[in-house]
Amino acid sequence: MADKTKKFTDNAPGKYYIDDSCIFCNLCLEVAPNHYKESEQGDHDIVAVQPQSEQEIALCEDAKSQCPVDAIGNDGE
Repeated sequence: MADKTKKFTDNAPGKYYIDDSCIFCNLCLEVAPNHYKESEQGDHDIVAVQPQSEQEIALCEDAKSQCPVDAIGNDGE
């Protein structure tokens, strides 16, 4: 389960985030490429754009459910 106290600081502000348990597998980029991207450092993924519509939220939730290490959270601020 993702921990918002351990989220990467380069996530876009908002509810969704990726924390430091990310193994940089890029699965989230494949599932929701308009919302997740590789970090500037090239060593982890981040939430680049927070979802707005129900369809976008569904994509981000799908990425969250498929994350092999549960690094994606949706309880951020």
